[in-house]
Amino acid sequence: MKRALTLLSLGAVMAFASAPLLASGNAANGKTKAAACFACHGADGNGVDPQYPRLAGQYNEYIQQVLHEYKDGRRNNPIMKGMVATLSDQDIEDVAAYFSSLPTKLDTLKGHVQGD
Repeated sequence: MKRALTLLSLGAVMAFASAPLLASGNAANGKTKAAACFACHGADGNGVDPQYPRLAGQYNEYIQQVLHEYKDGRRNNPIMKGMVATLSDQDIEDVAAYFSSLPTKLDTLKGHVQGD
């Protein structure tokens, strides 16, 4: 009985912990909604110019946070503020799901650590 109660408790904790992951948006819808983003960030999310951040493979929650910060003014960039002004919370979740699902082209620095 004690083992069953422990397993049930563990299952409940895992279900609650994974709930935010399940509500992370629709990547297919996000691709459509992110069309305006492609001019700077690329359709593959890996940027078209080094001055624009690569979004491919970024954490979903991070992308959502940043887009909300541009929308509410906590981050000040006139271009991004205009880009996110009309996005709903669902749009932001979908765009974040799309870019976070893409493979990144960032390389690791092999052999460039001090002392190598």
